[in-house]
Amino acid sequence: MDALSKTPKTSSKLSSKSKRNLKKALTYLLLIVVCVIIIYPLLWTIGASFNPGNSLVSTSLIPENPTTEHYTQLFAGEGNLHYKQWYLNSLKISIFTMIFSLISVSFTAYAFSRFRFKGKKNGLMLFMLLQMIPQFSALTAIFVLGQMLGLINSHWLLILIYVGGQIPMNAYLLKGYMDSIPMDLDESARIDGASRTRIFFQIILPLSRPMLAVVAMNGFTGPLGDFALSSVILREPEAYTLPIGLYKLVSDKMGASYTTFAAGAILISIPIVIAFLSLQKHFVSGLAAGGTKG
Repeated sequence: MDALSKTPKTSSKLSSKSKRNLKKALTYLLLIVVCVIIIYPLLWTIGASFNPGNSLVSTSLIPENPTTEHYTQLFAGEGNLHYKQWYLNSLKISIFTMIFSLISVSFTAYAFSRFRFKGKKNGLMLFMLLQMIPQFSALTAIFVLGQMLGLINSHWLLILIYVGGQIPMNAYLLKGYMDSIPMDLDESARIDGASRTRIFFQIILPLSRPMLAVVAMNGFTGPLGDFALSSVILREPEAYTLPIGLYKLVSDKMGASYTTFAAGAILISIPIVIAFLSLQKHFVSGLAAGGTKG
């Protein structure tokens, strides 16, 4: 009787264990599929960048006769291929956009998080509405404004537009993060004689480091991948950014170089990877600081 009474419990334990194993197997299978979807195009592009000739057609991920001639052509500066200048232009625009975005978004989010003023709720709603408007819908207005100001073919006009586009959503996100920082810290600091400015720089910003890293990453990577806006503003080959310059490599039907395009596209990812690795520690240190001081 005892053996018979234990049998249903044992079978139920086995069934629950098998269900957990099945869920775990399905989870790993899904992760593997997602990784293949993400990694395969990257590996294929890397292989194409070492493939001889100008065609991307290849029977395998690893070229039979790999060559680095396409990377050499990028930096040789032959003809209208000013890849080094395009690279520097993109880095310049991305770095300044990141810096100015951090400054403007930080002050804006702090004002909405810690101050009470008329129109605060409507201002936040306006931020969300502005974020919903597609950027390309204002291209004509931006072009006309650039002509009026004499800033067509200017990187600074692009930087100002990128910074303005970064403010609504990033300020909304950072404001929400600052709201989670206890007001008791501000009150304690004010009792000790700290000013609003000191509280902002020495308390709020250090505790907001994880979200500031997100804002910095968005500000840096956004210009690197933008084509529509930069193609309207920039007209001279020497002023091109990487997306425009690489597009020119494949837009010429008679002399399109797709393998050189692949090599240039791979090199774009280098500053993005460096930026991510540099900012990754701020996520961890910012969260640790928040847990300690909270």
